[in-house]
Amino acid sequence: MTAYPFALAISAVMVLLLLWLLRSRRLKEKYAGLWVVLAMAVVVLGVFPELAGWIAPLTGVRTPINLVFMLGFVAVLAVCIQLSAELSRAEEGSRTLAEEIALLSLRLEGVEQAASEAGDRLNAEETSSQTH
Repeated sequence: MTAYPFALAISAVMVLLLLWLLRSRRLKEKYAGLWVVLAMAVVVLGVFPELAGWIAPLTGVRTPINLVFMLGFVAVLAVCIQLSAELSRAEEGSRTLAEEIALLSLRLEGVEQAASEAGDRLNAEETSSQTH
């Protein structure tokens, strides 16, 4: 089995996996876009392998496979950057929620304490009015 049919088989499996993840709501559409583009690029390179040989000299790369590896590295780097940005956003949201929960908890304690003190005063007034 040569590398091109193998790449086509891998990309077909990847597309099927992406579709399954999207359908089962385990992957959001905004993340799937990059993966679909990568799978389609692998399909194009698998169907037209001479395309890599034609693009490599234009980009200054001597060997077409080095171009493919470089593009793969750039793709993985883009995914890492996207995931880092999403993680940062989620971390900020988590911190904000924790602060809001702490403030609400503090406010609830104050309300409970005020209600308890008001209840104690009512009980004291009822007790003093019953003894008189």
